[in-house]
Amino acid sequence: MIQIDVNSGPLIAWLMEQGLQGAPQQDLLQGYCQRLVAAGVPLWRFTVAQRAFHPKFGGLGFWWTREEGIRHEHYEYRESPREEWLRSPFFYILEQDLEEYRERLEGGAPERFPLLGELHGRGATDYFAAGVRFAPPEAGPNNPLSPHEGMLASWSTDRKGGFSSRELDLIRTTLPHLGLALKSSSNRQMASDLLQVYLGRDAGRRVLSGEIQRGSSQQIDAVICLFDLKGFTQLSERLPGAELIDMLNGYFGLAVESVQSHGGNILKFMGDGMLAMFNLGSIEEDAHAALAAANELCGKVRSFNAAREAEGLPTASYTLALHAGDILYGNIGAENRLDFTVIGQTVNQTARIADMHRSVGQSFIISEVVKNAAEGTGHDLVSLGRYMLRGVAEPIELYTIYGKNCVAACAGEQ
Repeated sequence: MIQIDVNSGPLIAWLMEQGLQGAPQQDLLQGYCQRLVAAGVPLWRFTVAQRAFHPKFGGLGFWWTREEGIRHEHYEYRESPREEWLRSPFFYILEQDLEEYRERLEGGAPERFPLLGELHGRGATDYFAAGVRFAPPEAGPNNPLSPHEGMLASWSTDRKGGFSSRELDLIRTTLPHLGLALKSSSNRQMASDLLQVYLGRDAGRRVLSGEIQRGSSQQIDAVICLFDLKGFTQLSERLPGAELIDMLNGYFGLAVESVQSHGGNILKFMGDGMLAMFNLGSIEEDAHAALAAANELCGKVRSFNAAREAEGLPTASYTLALHAGDILYGNIGAENRLDFTVIGQTVNQTARIADMHRSVGQSFIISEVVKNAAEGTGHDLVSLGRYMLRGVAEPIELYTIYGKNCVAACAGEQ
């Protein structure tokens, strides 16, 4: 029978407060460990493992030690589970559907759990682990290779004699409250991660902060970037689906990395194209960042294509257009399906400029607005002449960037 410790009340109240406030996971766990120690628990090491709802990461782990405090690690998706995980006490708890597991370590550690042998070698005398499941009972038993949403935690001490019954009761009593607070924190982090992945970093933050009403928008000055792969329609007709997706993801990965590393935001993917914007505070900053990103992308695509050719894989070139001006940025769509995006004359003109690549014989085209704002960048911007664009009343002068790497990458020359 669990004995209620007088120290559990303040700790439970603190955990509930942190959960209501949506405290960051690391702050929550750091504070929890500190309060356990203050309550007399001789905690030496504490760990938490959770599933992660993220396109790249399948799990998330936190460690607290008396010497180093809190730290964390993301675990990428793998085709086969790591041996370290399969031979861990956490996996054993899920596999055997246990509520908790304890191992006294002063006399040695069981060979089936290498982690416990390592902890014993570092002076640990007691190990206790338990889980909190966030899924309802009707969800059925856990599959250890794909567990339900929840958390697994472990507590270790290096005190002679290990944990007392009172200390373990304090841990057990407060564990559901820790799970609830961590679920609150995790759900907010999950929402933030997914919104930023699917909507873009800036749009995701805005939606999470409450900018969700249809029609809500603001007028901003920004550089619009339109990236599009060349010849992808022909490639899609002769490449198997999996190879096509892999190739598309490769080019998009380079484009996204280049844009985001220079402060830009990805707005949406459109088939084999991508719409992005730079809104860093002034049109000059935006233009400088956009050109730096475009120049970086040229070199990356050149190297990427060379690597693919060396493996006998098909390659693609691309077009890129940059234009700047006023845009409307916000929620557009129907009541039950919204898009956080940009509209306006500047966006339309960027598309018109992108359509000019065949007429001017260049894949990288910059408007005179961007060129004028980018003075002093050191890029060699060459005029392509003045043109009348469809739907635009006045002629506009277009430019391209000269550079051996950039020209070759855009044109697909190797």
